[in-house]
Amino acid sequence: MIRRQLLAGGAVMGASALAAPAIAQTAPEIRWRLASSFPRSLDTIYGAGEHVAKRVAALTDNRFQIRAFPAGELVPGLQVADAVQNGTVECAHTASYYFVGKDPTFAFDGAVPFGMNMRQTNAWLQQGGGRDVLKEFFATYNMVSIPAGNTGAQMGGWFRKEIKTVKDLEGLKFRVGGFAGNVLQKLGVVPQQIAGGDIYPALEKGTIDAAEWIGPYDDEKLGFNRVAPFYYYPGWWEGCLNLSMFINKAKYEELPQLYKEALESACRDATIETMAKYDVQNPPALRRLIAGGAQLRPFPRDVMQASYKAAFELYDETAAKNETFKKVYAHWKAFRDEQYGWFRVAEYSFDQFVYAMYGQEAQARR
Repeated sequence: MIRRQLLAGGAVMGASALAAPAIAQTAPEIRWRLASSFPRSLDTIYGAGEHVAKRVAALTDNRFQIRAFPAGELVPGLQVADAVQNGTVECAHTASYYFVGKDPTFAFDGAVPFGMNMRQTNAWLQQGGGRDVLKEFFATYNMVSIPAGNTGAQMGGWFRKEIKTVKDLEGLKFRVGGFAGNVLQKLGVVPQQIAGGDIYPALEKGTIDAAEWIGPYDDEKLGFNRVAPFYYYPGWWEGCLNLSMFINKAKYEELPQLYKEALESACRDATIETMAKYDVQNPPALRRLIAGGAQLRPFPRDVMQASYKAAFELYDETAAKNETFKKVYAHWKAFRDEQYGWFRVAEYSFDQFVYAMYGQEAQARR
């Protein structure tokens, strides 16, 4: 594309020596480093960052190149926001809710308990004003955030013992990311935020009693089924997880408009690709896990109800203390409520019927 622009520019302006610098400025060579929060072994979630890098290069005739590094190679996975903020790296691929310790408002860019599904979240961010309301917040951290991947609804995690009542949560040391840990703390859980590559040894050694990550495909890779038999669903804290490309604000503003557009396009493409990959990979992975002895369990209804109540109590408590959170939460919740009203009419009624019919047909085949 840039090559065609250069040729077109040459045809119009001729061989004028004055034209060359202007053309060169429209297509500079730029090299960035991307620090990922994820290990290379998790090819889908880590791969979303690599996908962005490849698409940006392709869209700019390789003049804008981004090199992705897995968690730990440049900075630890849970420190990538600091690295972007202070300019150690130009960008990072991460999950925003890892940084709720800095400010709980980060959660809205990633996932919040009992929040929206992938389509609803994407609608809020891309068309519903979500990115606009978050833009000012990220600017205070010297960053720009662009949606760049999504996992869809996640699983509830792997537990050493069964969870039958809310009381079973008391004292449970649970690896869980983001704002969910604050919600579960209200129910007696001891939340632990541990980077993806470090979860298995903590679960194996008994440092933690349970752990969640994403879903069957990644969980199988991480081997959680070998050390905890009970696999719970749903991950009510992540109706989906929006992944984010954090970019140092000054570096972003230096980009030519063409490169900004390439970056936006690449990130949107990564969102579609990542979700598609998980939708393809999770079903057979779940079958393999169950065949290997994993015991699939739904969270008891009283656990779900207590968690829902605790989540929205926490939102109100946090909003009362944090004006930024309050502003974003009000915008997010108004959008969520409208989406839920619509999805109950068409999407939910359709899904409920066809899944029920599938269940009846599957039962008849046994």
